[in-house]
Amino acid sequence: MRMDDTPRYDRRAASRVLAGLAHPGLFATPIAVPSTRHIEYTGAALRPEPGSHLTYSQRLYLQQFMRPCQPAQVTSATHRIAWTDSDGVPNTGHFRADGLGPLVPIAVRETVLVLWHALAANSALMQRVGDLGPREHAVLDGTTTDHDPIEIFRVGIEATGRALAQHALLARQTPYRSAAEFARGIHDSGIFSGVATRWFWELQASTYRRGMIPVTLAAQPDGTVRYTADTVATLRAMKDTTIEDAHTVMRRATRVEGMSTDAAIAKYHDDLDLISRQYALLPASTRPACLAAMPHHLGGGHYTLLPLVVDKFVEIFEQLTERVRITEVSVELDELIADAPASAEDRIFYVPDMSCQHCVRTITGVLETMGIKVIDIDLPSKRVVAEFRSPRNRARAFESLRDGGYNPVTEKPARTTVAQTRSQPTESTV
Repeated sequence: MRMDDTPRYDRRAASRVLAGLAHPGLFATPIAVPSTRHIEYTGAALRPEPGSHLTYSQRLYLQQFMRPCQPAQVTSATHRIAWTDSDGVPNTGHFRADGLGPLVPIAVRETVLVLWHALAANSALMQRVGDLGPREHAVLDGTTTDHDPIEIFRVGIEATGRALAQHALLARQTPYRSAAEFARGIHDSGIFSGVATRWFWELQASTYRRGMIPVTLAAQPDGTVRYTADTVATLRAMKDTTIEDAHTVMRRATRVEGMSTDAAIAKYHDDLDLISRQYALLPASTRPACLAAMPHHLGGGHYTLLPLVVDKFVEIFEQLTERVRITEVSVELDELIADAPASAEDRIFYVPDMSCQHCVRTITGVLETMGIKVIDIDLPSKRVVAEFRSPRNRARAFESLRDGGYNPVTEKPARTTVAQTRSQPTESTV
């Protein structure tokens, strides 16, 4: 690698690389949307701490990483669900009983899969990625966590889905009365852009995994919704606090301990709580910007990647809410989440919340700090293979992962499905 190809942290340059790849057509070919999909799910009520509307995991994350947000500013899900998507991958999600129900997270996941498959089928995009030079790869390697452009696009699509499913916890604060109407209303209100510009990355991923959202919406006379002024101020304060915390760690490591930047990030990765590159490397007085939200001048005009992804996501989601049929089965969710293996030879489990290389590193770190050897982690299937010493060791590892906001599941045999089911309509009222 030449000297000028050394990995470097440059968010605008990384954004331009991605925009250049997407501009000729990220979803250039017609996207096939399945006519009907039937998905079974299991559900269980969340258990808040006594005298609170938050669970232990929610409160812990709030106290450690959401300063100065207060519990009263957070809305929590009432239920957690588990299901296997149409690609055969286990998933978990959340919903509120007084909202749009479990259809939103399930249809969101199916929308993600449709768009992921569309990426994989775009041969022209794959060719453009293959034609990238060392400098472009160096910028992505130095700036992003998922270095491969296709993986970055996949994570962006999944983040769009997270934003939609998470804001569905606030459906009662909106005038929208169906899943499709809600998605269109959130789109027209500019909420997706608000998440990209106002939230910090780890806040969205971690609060989503825990079934919580630190936001209040206010309905507008024109039928749209907006973040309240209090929400905007709190999100800004949380982001500023997070940036300062990351810079404090880096200043101590580089100036007091005399470490290089790479060594500091490697040593203090846990302290930086997965936000090392995004915020620890930001120049002083610089506010971070979402790579997809940055505008560029391409093809003789202005181009921004975010609207392209959001427009297509909402379009496909609206179609799928009419075509996905969901049924609740009576298997207890705790059997799926907390089931210990019958023997120490059972090494395979799944982490449905695992969505990017941040998650892979975190899960690996949790297990390895417990002396558990990680044999393999496959991100697309969310499959983990690890060497547990005993069923008790595995159960404790699962508890540690849950404390970090992840929900490991074990694959259940078909015989656990209960025949008596209750059908869920495709749209529920708020």
